[in-house]
Amino acid sequence: MSTIEVKQSQAAAAPPDDKTIAARVDKVLESYTREKANLIPILQQVQMVLGYLPAEAMRRIAQFVDVPECSVFGVATFYAQFQLLPRGRNIVRVCRGTGCYVKGAPRLIDELEKLLGVKEGETTPDMEYTLETVACFGSCALAPVMVVNDKVYGRMTPDKVKAILGRKD
Repeated sequence: MSTIEVKQSQAAAAPPDDKTIAARVDKVLESYTREKANLIPILQQVQMVLGYLPAEAMRRIAQFVDVPECSVFGVATFYAQFQLLPRGRNIVRVCRGTGCYVKGAPRLIDELEKLLGVKEGETTPDMEYTLETVACFGSCALAPVMVVNDKVYGRMTPDKVKAILGRKD
């Protein structure tokens, strides 16, 4: 197995400041009308641009579509597609479904937490990796399954995790 390819689409930097966020959000808003029905598409596009939905972005969106900030926050927290915290360039997901669990997913999660130095749901300080778990990928025949970015890795073991991440620990 070879090491993963790091995504180049997201910059490795600290999250943008409020002024930068405002400028980027305003640029997105230029292509929308102020209708409440545009809320979800606006949130999706802003997240695509910023990588997540910071509080300043949600405030500007709320003002634009003329809804309370708590309503925008409610929508953003209701749908799993939206992220409120910056995420790493590489998203590592491990399936916690029954098939994967029985075949060793907890060992994979333990190994990833040790290698990356973060717990499930966290991002490494260098913004390189975010570790997540999911209920099921629907790839039970490949259990246990890990997905890095969009690449599926099946029949995983802790040693395979090390190889994929290019770690020799």
